[in-house]
Amino acid sequence: MGRNHARVYSLIPGAKLCAIYDADPGRAKAVADEFGTEPVSSLEELAERAEAISVAVPTIAHREVGCRLMELGAHVLMEKPIAPSVEDATALVETSKRTGRILQVGHIERFNPVLRQLEQRLTNPVFIEAHRLSPFPNRSIDIGVVLDLMIHDIEVILHLVRSPVVSIDAVGVPVLMKSEDIANARIRFENGCVANVTASRISPEKMRKIRVFQSDCYLSLDYQEQAGQIHWKEGMGIQRAEVEVEKDEPLKLELAAFIASVAHGHDPAVTGQQGAAALELALEITRLIHA
Repeated sequence: MGRNHARVYSLIPGAKLCAIYDADPGRAKAVADEFGTEPVSSLEELAERAEAISVAVPTIAHREVGCRLMELGAHVLMEKPIAPSVEDATALVETSKRTGRILQVGHIERFNPVLRQLEQRLTNPVFIEAHRLSPFPNRSIDIGVVLDLMIHDIEVILHLVRSPVVSIDAVGVPVLMKSEDIANARIRFENGCVANVTASRISPEKMRKIRVFQSDCYLSLDYQEQAGQIHWKEGMGIQRAEVEVEKDEPLKLELAAFIASVAHGHDPAVTGQQGAAALELALEITRLIHA
């Protein structure tokens, strides 16, 4: 993910890719050479050169790296999940507040153009169904599939429903790793909405879809294809239409939004508090799976 961030920063107008830091100096040099910038040898040197910094390190190091960079004066985009624990997430959020530095969390589906269709059309979702499947990624092996993949849908669902969670049923199965590789959670909210969420990182196919139902219509959207359909009742029949989506690269939109937040001093699209809320729910799902 760090290399992907470097690639996109090098293409965004109004942004300059200043430097790359990695614990492996050879890797830092390779990425820096590829995208026309320089490697540096420490977080301190990185913060001296850059005003806005993406952090794409193992989740266990998020608190240490993120807090250090904000203490040094940098604004931070933290890859998801925000942290491995609520305690670490809280420390990141509190450091952001104390230092006045922006902390954005990399929940990339919030920047997928299909999500705009949900935000524009939904007023009172009553049932949400999300599926996120992928082959084994050979990355993020320090966390289970809930924190690796399902957390994307958890954050989007919290954003759409905006009601307290009242109950959760969850099941998960470890296959290749010690932690769960397949998981399902059924989440009930105080306002009556129910979300059924499935994630797998050992699927032979890739799928990133969400369906959202409310009383007057439902939307079926494909994050991967950036396409979708809306269905609604008309008389005694059901009508259907394609949803118009202006396709774009979500990572480019995410990083451009981060740069805009830093440049203009406004809150990021996905705040540290929102990232922490998604983490807290994901951790509770994980706890129920392994109870």
